[in-house]
Order: sequence, then structure tokens, then C-alpha cells
Amino acid sequence: MPSRAAGNKCGHNAWAVGICAFHCLFRASVTPQAGTYEDMQFWFDPLCPWAWITSRWMLEVEKVRPVRVDWRIMSLAYLNLIQHEGKDLTPEYLERMGKAWGPIRVVAAAALEAGPGILGPIYTAIGTRLHNQGRRDDPSVIPEALAEVGLPASLAGAADSTEFDNEIKRSHHEAFDIVGTDVGTPVIRIRGNAIFGPVITPIPRGEAAGRLWDGVVLVTEADGFFELKRTRDRKPAFD
Repeated sequence: MPSRAAGNKCGHNAWAVGICAFHCLFRASVTPQAGTYEDMQFWFDPLCPWAWITSRWMLEVEKVRPVRVDWRIMSLAYLNLIQHEGKDLTPEYLERMGKAWGPIRVVAAAALEAGPGILGPIYTAIGTRLHNQGRRDDPSVIPEALAEVGLPASLAGAADSTEFDNEIKRSHHEAFDIVGTDVGTPVIRIRGNAIFGPVITPIPRGEAAGRLWDGVVLVTEADGFFELKRTRDRKPAFD
């Protein structure tokens, strides 16, 4: 989903990483000992299809590298409508952003109800319905997702409440005060280095996911590294 200058994209001229790491940081055959997993942080808004693909890539990375994702929330509605004051957005996209508050508010409410560990499951439950099943305008998505993760249906009411907005903004600023507001989601942080992306399709699987992770780790460690990008020539694929 876009920053103000990105049209109908999830970020500003979103880039795709094309690095092949010849020397893997961790071999897929390595079985980490308890307590040796590395945390990385991943900020998402459930509406963005590109962030969804990147998030599914990270689930693949968890299988082949000693990494565990710490899920965090950001808000495309807050980014586009408040921080960017709705500038340079089409009427259609402005309408979409107006509706974007609902799902992320429900996600925030879920985290306060059940703890931050629910963020990954509720994101998967909502994202699968929005993206894989193509039910972006289906009002039953949120109630179904809440039921799937064992949360009360009453949390769906958070979609129309501002009660959780301060928590959304706090989490949002944790990422965007570092990476800047000319990008969108996903934002990831690896070993203290936060960056927008990678924007990829289709979802890398198995060791291919691990090699991409190795490359992303390397570039984020480079002082002064800002971006790699090329024009996207395909739509997001969720398979």
C-alpha cells in the first residue's frame, strides 16, 4: 500500500531484492539449540498484498534459518491520511484508506486482549482471507478471523473505535521514525537495522527463502545502504 507518491503500490517505488548469497550465514541443515534463535521485527498492515507476500517469505525463512519473527503493527491509514494528509492519492484510494482503519484496529485490540503473541496468528487469519481468498470487501472476514484464533467476536467492534489508535501510532512510529515516511509496508528490522522491503513475488520457498534472507541481512548491515529497486512487471502472487 502506498506512501503518498506511490499510486496503487504498497510503498514508494518499492524495490525488489535480487541478491544471491553464495556463502550462507546458516546452513539449512543446522538445527539450532534452544535459545539460539535470532529475533527480527516485521511491521505490517493486513491490507497490503506485498507485505503479505513478504510475511509469508519470513515464515519460510523460519524453517531454514535460526530466526523468529516478532510481529509489529503499522497503519497505512495513518501514514497516508494523517502523516501525508491524503496528498497525491486518487479518490478511489482515499476511500480505501478510510476503510483501512478497521482491520488494524481489530489487530491492535486482539494484541491487547491476548498479548503480542497473537499478532502472527491474527495476521495470518485475516491475510489469508483478504489475499489468498480475495475477500477484500467481505464483512465476514474479521469475525471469521477472530473465531479462528479463539478471540471473542466482540473485538470486531474495535474497527469503528479510536480506543486503540494511540497504540497503533506508537508501534507505527517505532518503525517509521527510523525509515522515514516516503515508504510503506513491509518494514523489517534486523539486528537493529530497519529498512523497507523486500518487495517480492512469488513467495520464495525453502532454501531460496534462506538465501534471500542472507542477502537482506548483508545489505542492511552496510552503513549508509538505502535501496535496491527496479520497476515491478508483475502483480502479487500468493501461491
